[in-house]
Amino acid sequence: MIHFLHFIWNPSEGFQIGSFTLRFYSLMFVISFVLGFIIMKKIFQRENESMEKLDSLFMYMFISILLGARLGHVFFYQSELIFEDPLSIILPFRFNPTFEFTGFQGLASHGAAIAVIITMYFYTTKILKRPMLWILDRIVIPVASGAILVRLGNFFNSEIVGDKTTSPFGIKFIQDAIRPNEAMRLTQLSNPKDAFNAIATDPKFASILEQIPAKHPSQLYEAVGYVFVFATLLFLYWKTDARLKQGYLFGIFLVMLFSIRIIVEFVKESQGGFESALGILSTGQWLSIPFVIAGFYFILKAKRVE
Repeated sequence: MIHFLHFIWNPSEGFQIGSFTLRFYSLMFVISFVLGFIIMKKIFQRENESMEKLDSLFMYMFISILLGARLGHVFFYQSELIFEDPLSIILPFRFNPTFEFTGFQGLASHGAAIAVIITMYFYTTKILKRPMLWILDRIVIPVASGAILVRLGNFFNSEIVGDKTTSPFGIKFIQDAIRPNEAMRLTQLSNPKDAFNAIATDPKFASILEQIPAKHPSQLYEAVGYVFVFATLLFLYWKTDARLKQGYLFGIFLVMLFSIRIIVEFVKESQGGFESALGILSTGQWLSIPFVIAGFYFILKAKRVE
């Protein structure tokens, strides 16, 4: 049997600014919106649209993505919160069984996608005054770039990891395998950061590190796939007349991005949800199938509009 020297992943929480820690996931989220704004500004300038409408688009997108992603996670993966701890759905705190600041944990991309599509109807009706597919064909470009950054944020957070593997791609996610309190107990250190670092680097704790299984870096697999989605959409918009075929770019986005999601889910740890009731596929795969079908529909129905 071949044994590989797997990469050990034990990242810091983020950048320390005085007593404040800017977490990597939050940083990736902020960068995704800034980059998205820059991309859409270039698009609006090319299409001779006003910057005032762009400012409104930014607010519509920000609210719909955060709210949709959070509600999507609750409905698809953690519906028990509706009855057990409803305030934690919209607030960054846990109230049951004990009060605790948690941040906004649990965001679902499928929920964000649904919320954005619905929100764009109101945006185009009230502000943009263009067909809904016009804006959907264009916002998918920054959305694809944001998807790359969000998955990198997941990687830094050691979350949404893959299944165990003996392949050379496997990574030992220390902070996924061991909870902070357990790490402190095992190392007899009073600080979680020091405890994790000791497990990762101190030969005295090599036996603990050896027991941590290597897992697929599914976040990186998705991020790399989304790079191709972003590059394809960017090329089609700027270098071809695809933008004139209403619904075409939106359809390409749906097919490519959610097909990648379906494929990566085969090596991803279960995130829960309703998959136990349906079987065969994961919750993420079941949710992705309708988006892929819708994508093919928009591609086939796309018509050139000058």
